Amino acid sequence: MNIALLGFGVVGSGVYEWCRGREDLHVRRVLIRSDKPEIASIATRDFEEILHDDAIDVVAEVMGGLHPAYEYVSAALKAGKHVVTANKALIAAYYQELTALAKQCGKALLCTAAVGGGIPWLVNLARCKKLDSICRVGGIMNGTSNFIMDAMHKSPVSFPAILKQAQELGYAEADPSADIDGDDIRRKLVISANIAFDALLREEDIPMFGIRTVTDGDIKTFQSHGFACKLLAEAAQAEGGVCAYIEPTLVAADALEAAVPANFNLITYEGENIGRQSFYGQGAGQMPTAANVVQDCLSILEGRTGFYAQKAVPTALDGTGEAHPYYVRTAAPDEWLKQHTADTWDNGVVTGAINTYEMLAWAKTQQKTDPTCFIAGIR
Repeated sequence: MNIALLGFGVVGSGVYEWCRGREDLHVRRVLIRSDKPEIASIATRDFEEILHDDAIDVVAEVMGGLHPAYEYVSAALKAGKHVVTANKALIAAYYQELTALAKQCGKALLCTAAVGGGIPWLVNLARCKKLDSICRVGGIMNGTSNFIMDAMHKSPVSFPAILKQAQELGYAEADPSADIDGDDIRRKLVISANIAFDALLREEDIPMFGIRTVTDGDIKTFQSHGFACKLLAEAAQAEGGVCAYIEPTLVAADALEAAVPANFNLITYEGENIGRQSFYGQGAGQMPTAANVVQDCLSILEGRTGFYAQKAVPTALDGTGEAHPYYVRTAAPDEWLKQHTADTWDNGVVTGAINTYEMLAWAKTQQKTDPTCFIAGIR
């Protein structure tokens, strides 16, 4: 099988290394933006050379971003080439268009590396779905936020200090917003929920609250009450559609999620009959992520076509059935919060059970009054 790589950054060079020496997978062309002497003989700056090369079977998009990635992937499918991608932003934003195009063209569109990095999450989710009905998906889906929260639980350290360390180690970008505010997790949740429930959710509709405002004082309070705080994603079947959201969550200190260290992920589905199955591993990193790109290529070599789900039905978000207590710390408590307060924890309060969507909407508005406000759901 001949592969064309779109991009030769961290993941792209990893894919190249995985394929070196193999007889079944051959990197024939690499689309680059800057000179790469080590691959000069197969490098090109012209995508048309890849598009019109009939010997290329699979286009592996590892360049990231929405454009020109969307145009390249669409053109590759139309040209009769299978596509593998690690680009979660692309799949989340153009889920309907790309899955429909792959089906129309009779080609594979696989993106295992886009959700979970090196964890074979999507292939196992799809495998379970063939037999059982999926009730919920979610968990720890971002290594950067988990690295930060894990470090803050292990030693007294402020959020700004540990964020700086995460950036120095390469876990967080110079602009860490996508990781700490929840956008990265939301894209992964959209893809997972769409596959699990044959749904078509829009990422911008899913409510979320990140960890940007958590303090070492909050963490100390949580630990004193027997909890650990993790940034979790959740999507579950609901009467009126799908209930999906992202929020910091207090889990029992002995829960599986509480034990997930450093930049690791723990992603879970629950089947109606099979129960809970969780997948733990590296959520990022060159070789783990590249490995899933290569595994997708091998699946295509074995005859795999299509996507992980056959349908994508526009689905409403329905949070009416989800309610639980919350920890809230704000310097400007309003009357609504006072009416819902059930207990006081040091500098914060604990509410009674509140509808999740109502709470996340309140928190979003409250941040305009008090930018330091922090909330966390309590399980």
